[in-house]
Amino acid sequence: MPNFEITVGSADDVQRMARWAADEGWNPGNTDTYAFFAADPGAFRIGRLDGEPVVCISVVKYGQALGFLGFYIARPQVRGKGLGIQVWRAGMARLADRTGGLDGVVAQQANYRKSGFRSAWNNIRHEGMPASTAPPAGVSLLDARSVAFDKLAAYDRRFFPEARDSFLASWITLPERAAMVAVRDGELAGFAVMRACQAASRVGPLFAASPEIAASLIWGLAAKTGAAAVAIDMPDINKPAIALAERIGLKPSFETARMYTGAAPKVDYAGLFGITSLELG
Repeated sequence: MPNFEITVGSADDVQRMARWAADEGWNPGNTDTYAFFAADPGAFRIGRLDGEPVVCISVVKYGQALGFLGFYIARPQVRGKGLGIQVWRAGMARLADRTGGLDGVVAQQANYRKSGFRSAWNNIRHEGMPASTAPPAGVSLLDARSVAFDKLAAYDRRFFPEARDSFLASWITLPERAAMVAVRDGELAGFAVMRACQAASRVGPLFAASPEIAASLIWGLAAKTGAAAVAIDMPDINKPAIALAERIGLKPSFETARMYTGAAPKVDYAGLFGITSLELG
């Protein structure tokens, strides 16, 4: 009989999971996994069939009340064999009594509903080369790494349901990326990170006090990194975000649904122009 075993993933396994995500067309950042591992090293599960890695999932814990599922992948050669559901159950067991969140591809959303997930909004990935946009009057763009970290973390907390300091510290400082904040009257009015990927450079998070500030952050990061194209997963719950994407020349290319097992957390949705990542929320 074939031997199937699910274990906690190693750092090397997390790199493998990112390669599998790239194979699925999800276009993860080239160095994202280092921040993912820093966020919660015990979050990753890998299933091996006769010693060969074939399925995976991650369930990152945030605070005391939230968990976020990602990297739910079965390799093509084992699909339909019941191995994916086994690693799914292992992931769900890690949620325990937490609210669970995920960004689900269209093909899997019906299965997620069977596990108690309900749609909160859709993330529409918009891609292209953004139009040049200067910051509004009175707004300056600065390197996010020059800002006191406690101030940056507090701003991030307005748009994300739990503190994620370990992740955030890695997210803004890893190679192959740039991070910017918008400052107005001495206060943060926007924050965004762009990282290099195999295809279009991904922007996330993208938080801003207005569409004009969001547009200037997108252009500022693209100009700083020399990106040929950008991709942003924009929540359709924020209608001005979708309108902004169209206005600066970005086109829809991919869609997921943000789903939760309980009520959607209360955050500043009006300022949420782009989620951070499909894998960790």
